[in-house]
Amino acid sequence: MLLHVPEVLTAAQVAYCRERLAVAEWADGAITAGHQSTKTKRNSQLPEESPVARELGAVVLDGLGRNPAFMAGALPRHIFPPLFNAYRGGQSFGDHVDNAIRYDPGTREPVRTDLSATLFLTAPEDYDGGELVVDDSFGTHRIKLPAGDLLLYPASSVHRVDPVTRGVRLASFFWIQSLVRDDGARRLLFDLDVAIQNLNLQVAEHPSMVQLVGVYHNLLRRWAEV
Repeated sequence: MLLHVPEVLTAAQVAYCRERLAVAEWADGAITAGHQSTKTKRNSQLPEESPVARELGAVVLDGLGRNPAFMAGALPRHIFPPLFNAYRGGQSFGDHVDNAIRYDPGTREPVRTDLSATLFLTAPEDYDGGELVVDDSFGTHRIKLPAGDLLLYPASSVHRVDPVTRGVRLASFFWIQSLVRDDGARRLLFDLDVAIQNLNLQVAEHPSMVQLVGVYHNLLRRWAEV
């Protein structure tokens, strides 16, 4: 499931992130690339231990926790601390699949990467190229979202970032271990959750609402890994 999550960060938060990133010390993006990815990854990245990365990562995590669409779509069990990257001057990241396991730099606990996330920090009109391209069973998707918006997609997907030919593309990226490992099951739960929320706005007192909410939680109980 590809899920566009709007307004994870406000315009003011995006502006603050950009100000802090402008004075941060960047490193070669290969520092977090796997063996195969190092052959095609050309960008800059904040080191995991960077004070700016930690500060802004906390801002991102707070925004995620306040966003019901993200919580419903990801059903997060563990969120890898957000990282930050920049593409400029023709930089790109070729076709790759994200590593299945990442180790939280703070706890050294393994994180199974069920979902990948890209949070855009630059308005699409401020740079050319730089589309996030995701291939799945339904075809090829080219994504370039407003600043502050996030894309969730299966970490198992083949994806890439096209060359940035004008301006700078700034983003935060990270991975999520979900309570529900199976992508198809997560999609069913998300669709059911959205339908329940919509019905609740129209017929909140209908007795079937209790049954539908019960079905949602019983499916989550069946599929969740805690």
